[in-house]
Amino acid sequence: MNDLTKYPSLVLVLSARREASNGTGGRRGTGAKVRSSSLSESGGNFQAMTKQVEACCTSPAAICYWFIVSLISWGVLSLIGIYWRPLHAPSAAACLFAMAIGCLANWTKNRSFHCAITGPLFLLAGVSFLLPGVRVSHVNAHLVWRFVLVGIGIAFLLEWRYAKRSAS
Repeated sequence: MNDLTKYPSLVLVLSARREASNGTGGRRGTGAKVRSSSLSESGGNFQAMTKQVEACCTSPAAICYWFIVSLISWGVLSLIGIYWRPLHAPSAAACLFAMAIGCLANWTKNRSFHCAITGPLFLLAGVSFLLPGVRVSHVNAHLVWRFVLVGIGIAFLLEWRYAKRSAS
């Protein structure tokens, strides 16, 4: 078995050293940075190695991943909605919560920049649609949807402007 497949942290350390040696330092853009850490073994001692991971732009694979996770979470929320009416399948709250879960998963896996903005936005909008369902308060649905659409537009504009571009 290849040593690189047995130690995935070794791949991260080697790639970080290669980027440091060629002068790039692991930076190819001006995107938001997230610290990722791993452990490497040298002489029986474990040393913590860290590398900067940048937020990136949306790719077709990231969009498919978001869609699949959102669809699965919508299905689970719809099953809950059979027993608890405010989360029934066609409710805006169930759809927005599913999209928020998709954004959280997409940010965690792909670091899509806009998901850091739209995830909490969808969560807040979902809560605002859930409140009338449990008879706590009344919200203006048109105002909430305008807020969501403007927030999505701003998130994608910020991603287009500030997140790093792929090398292709």
